[in-house]
Amino acid sequence: MNEIKKDPEINEEQLAKINKFTRRAFKKDEIYSFSVILCDNEVDRDNEAFTVDALSKLARLYIGKTGIFDHNHKGANQTARIYDAAMETDQNRITKTGEKYHYIKASAYMVRSEKNKDLILEIEGGIKKEVSVGCSMAKHLCSICGNNRKTAICKHNPGKTYNGKLCYVILDEPTDAYEWSFVAVPAQKGAGVVKKHQVPKETVTGKDVSMIESVNDIIKSMGKGDCMLDKSRIEAIAEEIKSLQAEAEMGRKYRSELQTEVLRLNFLAGEPFLQKTIKSISQKMDISELVSLKQSLSSIKKDSQGENMDFQLNPAEKSQNLSSQNEFKI
Repeated sequence: MNEIKKDPEINEEQLAKINKFTRRAFKKDEIYSFSVILCDNEVDRDNEAFTVDALSKLARLYIGKTGIFDHNHKGANQTARIYDAAMETDQNRITKTGEKYHYIKASAYMVRSEKNKDLILEIEGGIKKEVSVGCSMAKHLCSICGNNRKTAICKHNPGKTYNGKLCYVILDEPTDAYEWSFVAVPAQKGAGVVKKHQVPKETVTGKDVSMIESVNDIIKSMGKGDCMLDKSRIEAIAEEIKSLQAEAEMGRKYRSELQTEVLRLNFLAGEPFLQKTIKSISQKMDISELVSLKQSLSSIKKDSQGENMDFQLNPAEKSQNLSSQNEFKI
């Protein structure tokens, strides 16, 4: 099902659909048309699978999308465009998960030109036949626990089996379809799919560091110069920045509270003349140093709650003071 196939001679209905995307009306002999399987509901090499509902929605989203090479979003790589697409069902095929096999079959066209002559020949010769799609999905559900790996913690590893059940990521609710590409090795054996952010790793602070590749992985890729920031990756980075900002604000608040507590404890320890010095020093300390200083001052306070810090007079002083006061009684 992963082959690109040349369509029969273009009919008038197909030509009308194609000409919706052109600036002038093209004739049949000016257009090369072929069919392509974009993606399906089989569990792929990345241990992911689209839902049937997702495929149905993606089929509509892919109409009008451009075909490029290796997901390189340069305008020079645009080579074909989808003018029709629909989800189809193979009643004789069952997926690994026991579902009927569904797939998106699309019709694409390119202009017959000197530039495209070799590509058309390679398509005809079966050299260029594997494709992969670039899209964004709102839900990346764990097949074991059902958690959305984009927004919730999931400790299951795609590709592993739990109590006899395969763990894989269920892709649902497509939000955008970017492009489709000619590739050498697609993620899906029947077609191919490129998802966002895709590194099955542990989830941190309730956010998916899997689907969205972790932000650290994206940054590493950027450092190597081989990372494209599509919409989904930008959303992941923005979400991570938002989380880091919230955590930073909490840290600043906690540090301020520690500084206030250190000054209070220093005063109670009977060293008020050191307040300015302690305040100056505490402003340069990190949180761990402030915690240590707080603990030290707390122990001094406890030791000083005895005779040294007891502002009440001891019994002998009280007796002497009272006798002294009696002399002035009226």
